[in-house]
Formats: sequence, structure tokens, C-alpha cells
Amino acid sequence: MSGILLGIDFGTGGAKACLMSDQGEVLAYAYREYEILVPVAGWSEHDPENYWSVTCQLISEILDRAGVPSSNISGVGLSCALPSMVMVDESGNPVAPAVNLMDRRALEEVEHTRSLLGDSLIENLTANRIEDHPSIVNLLWFKNHKPDVFAATHKALTIDGFIAARLTSTFAVNRSAAVFYGVAFDIRSGEFRHDVLERVGIPPTLIPDVCDCVDVIGTVTAAAAAETGLAPGIPLVGGQVDCNAGWIAGGAIEAGDMQLNLGTCGVLGVVHQSQDYLSHPDGLQMVNIPYTTSPGDTFSAVAVTTTGGQTLRYLRDTFGGIELETERLTGISAYELLTSQARDITPGSDGLIVMPYFMGERSPLWDASARGVVFGLSLHHTRGHVLRAFMEGVAYALYYSFSTLMKTGLPVRHPLVFNEGGAQSAVWRRIITDVLGVPTARLEGVGGAPLGDAILAGVGVGVLADFGVAREWARHVDHCEPIAENHERYMEYFAVYRGLYDDVEKRFRDLHRLVGG
Repeated sequence: MSGILLGIDFGTGGAKACLMSDQGEVLAYAYREYEILVPVAGWSEHDPENYWSVTCQLISEILDRAGVPSSNISGVGLSCALPSMVMVDESGNPVAPAVNLMDRRALEEVEHTRSLLGDSLIENLTANRIEDHPSIVNLLWFKNHKPDVFAATHKALTIDGFIAARLTSTFAVNRSAAVFYGVAFDIRSGEFRHDVLERVGIPPTLIPDVCDCVDVIGTVTAAAAAETGLAPGIPLVGGQVDCNAGWIAGGAIEAGDMQLNLGTCGVLGVVHQSQDYLSHPDGLQMVNIPYTTSPGDTFSAVAVTTTGGQTLRYLRDTFGGIELETERLTGISAYELLTSQARDITPGSDGLIVMPYFMGERSPLWDASARGVVFGLSLHHTRGHVLRAFMEGVAYALYYSFSTLMKTGLPVRHPLVFNEGGAQSAVWRRIITDVLGVPTARLEGVGGAPLGDAILAGVGVGVLADFGVAREWARHVDHCEPIAENHERYMEYFAVYRGLYDDVEKRFRDLHRLVGG
């Protein structure tokens, strides 16, 4: 069998890989978690060498499962969660821990850059907000606080850019990822403004060359082949941001397509081709990304809650010892065991509300100081109530962004397609369907972002004619209509949820000053 395509996606909590045939069949799939390091409140890091070791493990596993030689692989595509940053020396070796998208250490650098350039310049250029802590402000933090690390840095890469460099010895960033460097990236031209980089004190040489998502940027070197088990010479394409990858796998290739991932973050996006949206005040409350299919004129408007599926991982790891042990003994997912306890709890969790801002919040609040709040806890609440309230809290956060996104009048096509992560939970899908009040469906099968990466690789190397195959291959199942009574009840609870943030917003900043993160 030839024409096999490999996709690997690096999230905040782990990495996934799949092998796909040129007919869209997933031949093998594998996942590995890696540790999230929080050495200081407000920081969020990874050991970057874990990315490489996990890459080697995943490739070995899926080749074994598929029973095919790596010489049959025609192309490789990568993606990652963003913003993320791996600072490397000239040999491509890390010089510091990797910074992931939950990190909020660079608060002073955000304010300094804002005062230096002004919000208008930044937003007109990037169509994004600096409060998202793009890589350039994180670079400034290292320049100010770790000058030895900054001086040793040759390139600031994304996670997938780091793995691409290990595989091919090429330093590059694709256009959908470059927007997460922020500040100096022109979303319309697809290039970095060197004059802006120099104004903020970042040498342009630290930024890798920009490529299109489908560009072949290099081939697997002999050294990388020896470590990974891949055949030398396999071409690697430029890659894409992880949400784009997941949505490509889900068949989202046309304006109006709308999908939702519940990985570490909760990420809801709409594909569009509106240049006006990029400068609309409500559009600037979202994350705006060049879309993989045509990054020069197509974009995804993305609503992001910082800790989406991560809320369940936190509950599992902190309070789910019984469920983890049961999973070890029976093979039943600890996540399924947790969410099943919330199934029969009344919508609204009998007056229990959770604000899931465990690492600050992105759209539309853009508040790095925000933290989690459990409100209304009473002696009659059970474990199931608490679990459901956490899931509902993520749904409220998504609704807040979704309602803001819809105010701009972007055309959307129903159903909203649940794609990955926590979206596999039937309980959570029902909650989100009822809170948002829109029809939903689930993408059938495994794959998600790494499948989208494999499709990208296929288009880039010419195995696939275009992205149209993604829509042909995607199968949407478990269609769900919102229950009007539940939606009305949730809107009453959402009003309390929304007012609760207003009531405690100042206290978040007070708390931040006390704990320093």
C-alpha cells in the first residue's frame, strides 16, 4: 500500500498521531499524554524534549498497529495548540522550558507593548488582541527576566515547528500559526513587519521563515529517520494550528462551516471570508486565524475558553482516583465514569455554578487574572452536581463567546459539529446543545486534528487533489436538537453566571497581586 499519510497533533495535554490511506481510511491512531508543569502560579510549561520522545513513541506505535513500512508514507503534516513557544539554539536544541497557551507570566510585557505601540496598531495589523499573550510578548519576558536564555536563542518556534526542525533541520512557521506570534504579524499579507519587531526590541532573525500550510518545507533527515523509524526523504509540509486541523478533518472547508473542539481549551470556530470581520469590534473579541484551505483570503473566527476539556482533566487528576483505578482495572475511560455521574442531574445543577477560569480567560473577557469560582455550593449538592456544574460552566463560557461571535452577522451553517476531546461525551454534548440553543452533531470515528494534518500532507505533496475530499469523507452522527425548556433554564442561570464575573472581577486582580500569578 502506497500513498499513506501521517499526521501528528501536539496539544497542551498530549499528542495524537494517525496514519491515513489516500482514500481517507484511518489505518492507525495513538495518543500520549505529557505533563503540564506549573512551577509558578500563572505559568504553564512543558519539557520540550517530551515532544520529541512522544513523537518517536507515537510513530512506532502507529506503524506497528497499521503493519505497514514507513517507506510507504508519502507525506507528513503537523499541527499544535497555540500560542506556544519553544526557544532553540542554532542546532535546534531547546534552551528553556516550552511555554504553552495557558501561560500568563508576561502581564507586564503585554502592558508595555500596548503602551509602546497602541492597541489600534496591533489590532489593525494582526486582527487579534495582545491579551492572548502571543509569542512575541513571551519572548520579551525572557529578554527581561532570563537574558541568558534570550541571548542563547536562535529561533522561537511553535511546538510543531520544533518537531519539524528535528525532522528536517528546517526552521519555519506556517501562516495559520504565525498569527499567534502576534504584535508584528500582518494577517492580511502573511508576513512579519520587521519595523514593528525592531520597535518592541525583538530581532527579526529570531522569527522563522513564514510558509504556506501546504508548502513542502523539507524532508526527513537520516538522523531523524534513525530516531523515529520513518524512512529518510519523506516530505514534510508547513503545518497548521490545531483547531484548523480538527475542522479540516470534520469537513469544514467552506464559509459558514462551524465546529467545536473540547481539548485543553474549548474552541468554537466559524470559517469565513469577510475582511470586514477582521476589524469589526466584536470580531476583535475573538481569535482570528488564517484558514488552512486558503490562508490569504479565508479565516476562522474562533471563540476560546482557556480551560475547556482541561477542567475534566483537572477533576480526574485531582479528585478522580477511584475512576482512574477503575479505568486501570476495567478499561472503561475515567472520563466516561466521571461524566456519567452528571447525566441525571437537573440542568442548572440545582443552583450550583462554576466559572471555569482556572488559567485566566480568553474570548470575550480577555482577563488573565480571572480564576475559577464555585458559586452556590450547598450541603444537598452531590459529587454528580459538582461534575455537572463544571461541565455547564464550560458551556456558559462557550455561549458567552458564541453569542458575541453571532452578533457580527457572520453566516453559519448548522449543525455545529463536535469534533474532539470532551466533545465525545454524550452528556457534555447535550449540555452544550441546550446552552447554545443550536442543532449539533458529532464527527464519527477517530482522527480529529492528526487526521486533518494527514489530509493537509496529502494536498501538499499531491496525493490528494484538494481539500474537497475532507467534506466527502466526514460523517456527522448523533444529531441533537436543543430542548427549548432546558435552554430557557440555562439562560436564567447564564444571567447569574455573567453577573457573577462582574461582581468579582476586581477581586481577581486583588488576588493576583497577593499571590503574584
